[in-house]
Amino acid sequence: MKVIKNLYFSPLFWALLIVLVAAFLVSYLFIGLFGLVKLAAAVALVVTLVDALLLFRAEKGIFARRDVADRLSNGDPNPITLHLENRYSFRTNLDIIDEIPFQFQRRDVLFQTSLAPNETQQLRYELRPTKRGEYSFGAVNVFVKSPLGLIKRRYQFSQDKMVAVYPSYLQMRQYELLAISNRLTDIGIKRQRRLGHSMEFEQIRPYVQGDDIRTVNWKATARRNELMVNAFQDERSQAVYCLIDKGRVMKSPFEGLTLLDYAINASLVLSNIALLKQDKAGIFTFSEVIGQVLPADRRTGQMQKILEVLYKQKTRYLESDYETLYSHVKNQIRQRSLLLLFTNFETVNALHRQLPYLRQLAKNHLLIVVFFENTETAQLLKTPAETTETIYLKTIAERFYYEKRRIVKELEQYGIQSILTAPQDLNANTVNKYLELKSRGMV
Repeated sequence: MKVIKNLYFSPLFWALLIVLVAAFLVSYLFIGLFGLVKLAAAVALVVTLVDALLLFRAEKGIFARRDVADRLSNGDPNPITLHLENRYSFRTNLDIIDEIPFQFQRRDVLFQTSLAPNETQQLRYELRPTKRGEYSFGAVNVFVKSPLGLIKRRYQFSQDKMVAVYPSYLQMRQYELLAISNRLTDIGIKRQRRLGHSMEFEQIRPYVQGDDIRTVNWKATARRNELMVNAFQDERSQAVYCLIDKGRVMKSPFEGLTLLDYAINASLVLSNIALLKQDKAGIFTFSEVIGQVLPADRRTGQMQKILEVLYKQKTRYLESDYETLYSHVKNQIRQRSLLLLFTNFETVNALHRQLPYLRQLAKNHLLIVVFFENTETAQLLKTPAETTETIYLKTIAERFYYEKRRIVKELEQYGIQSILTAPQDLNANTVNKYLELKSRGMV
């Protein structure tokens, strides 16, 4: 029964069967061909049996294994590796079908290859999840053909595995490595010109071109007989909170990810950079009610706590309550902190409804409102208007385009800083803003 379950006929077998049936039909018209056709059918049967014997005489002729991480990074290409080994004494042709999680809605994870006796091979492909949560992998199915090619045997390696899709920790590590190696400019992070310096002394070091001449340490210069300067470090232990709006405005999709997922990935990157800069990082989520609150800290394990908090966040479908947000921030964040509010405003009227609470937050904290630009609207404005319909569409798109700029100006009037960004540029723009504020001594 097990043999029958794993027995499949190849396209070559069915083509041969069709030819034999056609030959038998023709032999009724030409009696002399009947004997030759019977002989050909007998030879085909013997070859098929030999082919089946070659494939099924070995209990474990093929070995396969899937290597996948215990957790995947949301919004990033994650590598998956298939390991294959041929234990037959002849060259085999393989069709490999990997049962990937249904969330990807892909039916094209099919690989075709051939292996010599005792040869091993690795096949690599990538999966890009667009939703956080649990993903279930199924079995690895390997269909084997001998050189005869009439029969296929299925090997099924049950590798049922549940993996969790977390916020983009791959982007977090990328920014972390570039920050450590001082190469953040490679991904759009600007070098910020320091407008002054803090009073936290770090060290005395040799002068290099570009150092502020006012920091020259003349006593050390006289002792060393070379120009020495005092080096100061950024102020540390400042609290940095990411306030993440989970309301319906953050449900909008862009390249498969919702705006909430972009905000979560950016919060993870920014929190990690803040901890590298010796600041304290915290998380505040809200919608019509307050979600999870993680107080700002920089102890060991804070990044793991942030990752676990962000992993569980889901978009809600009601309008967010900024009055409740202001009340909880006032009660729970007592010291002056940097607040990065990830939300989205489409119109000035939508901003005006929440502006009183934003102004109250800005009185006690350094508030930055981060919201998103509709890139499809910007692309539509660049296309020529050739019909009446496209003229109307461009007029409406232009209105929404300038509404976003009006929101920025409106916030500036009340001393509230903002970041208007395309979703794909969110990480670089938020880190740039944070480093700018650090260089200006504002945080």
